Amino acid sequence: MTIAPTPAQLRWQEAGFGLFLHFGVNTFNGREWSDGTLDPASFDPSELDARQWVATAVAAGARYVVFTAKHHDGFCLWPTETTEYSVASSPWRGGAGDVVGELAEACQEAGIGLGLYLSPWDRNAACYDDPEAYDAFYRRQLVELCTRYGPLYELWFDGAGSEGRTYDWEAIAAVVERHQPDAMVFNMGRPTIRWVGNEDGLAADPCVYVTDCTGVSIYDAGRSALDTLRYLPPECDVPIRRNWFWQPDDAHTLKSLDHLLAIWYRSVGLGAGLLLNVPPDRRGLIDDADRERLLELSTELARRFGQPYPAALAPLPGTGVIARFDEPVLIDHVELREDLSGGQRITGHTLLAGGRVLATGSSVGVRRVHSFEPVAAAELTILITGDEAGLLGVSGFRTGSRVPGLEDQPPVMDEKFGEERRDGD
Repeated sequence: MTIAPTPAQLRWQEAGFGLFLHFGVNTFNGREWSDGTLDPASFDPSELDARQWVATAVAAGARYVVFTAKHHDGFCLWPTETTEYSVASSPWRGGAGDVVGELAEACQEAGIGLGLYLSPWDRNAACYDDPEAYDAFYRRQLVELCTRYGPLYELWFDGAGSEGRTYDWEAIAAVVERHQPDAMVFNMGRPTIRWVGNEDGLAADPCVYVTDCTGVSIYDAGRSALDTLRYLPPECDVPIRRNWFWQPDDAHTLKSLDHLLAIWYRSVGLGAGLLLNVPPDRRGLIDDADRERLLELSTELARRFGQPYPAALAPLPGTGVIARFDEPVLIDHVELREDLSGGQRITGHTLLAGGRVLATGSSVGVRRVHSFEPVAAAELTILITGDEAGLLGVSGFRTGSRVPGLEDQPPVMDEKFGEERRDGD
């Protein structure tokens, strides 16, 4: 049985790229995971400008942002009625500020999607050790976020810190379905998209959209079983620096342009979504160096893929398609797009020009980008396998560029275990 995506899932897959915005009390204390006891008065950005965040996302080609409304420390970036551990207890905006509200307004003005991260694990909530009481507490927070800030593009439920913990996901899912039925739900509860399984931003071939389980976190090698097979396309999350929150001592870990390009090819280019973390600093602005590197990435992607040679498709009965260009072209990249309206069906494909194999692979999905040595061609042959599989589009590109290799990543300090690890470990 082939499982088809919903229209909302297809729209999310087409978007392909979003920015993750980790921001909160940790930003001002040099921490990644704090324990819920940091002083709310330390949260005091001097120049917070959510419009600058969103303008950066738009300039980078991101279609949505996901913001840490509450991280594991329990500090809420909106004036919640559930706890005093929030921006209302900080000096910022005289205690009358609402970071989520300012970001929601900026997203609405710019026409991009707003996603919110609400950590299930809460190290500040006194009721956390009482599952029934905490579930009710958590649902109240979720209702606030789902009803105050307009349409939400994505709700991000992080499994880190919740390994082995059981939440009332049916009741939590009911809140989402009542108030934000079109929002994508990340990985936990009743998900509509899933975590790729690492924090390096990397998918794999095949990039499979239908699964019966999801990963929980990098701290749990197990899988969380689903009640049935589901269409759950993966999202690849990765920080632009070593850390998720902005830190004053890790500027040297800013990923190079080649590293970010390598991530793009191995996430978006394999048919997954990419969520790249670019965190606001203590001013409340995207760091200048991070913004410059991000825009270098978007500029290079536009240079490589901004002028496609679209091909007209003619079927090869039972085997694939002939992709014909308007005239002979010199190309070194091809993007394939699968017809996903009936579900993911392509299980293998081969790209040929004049009988010469240019590239092979397993899945295609929403997009599959192949790189090869330059070739002059008026048409390409794409052979595909898979029951009732079909291609929606084929485009060629002359980039004059290679696919970069991945650099070694610097170690990440893991505050949970008090030791260094590497991303994805």
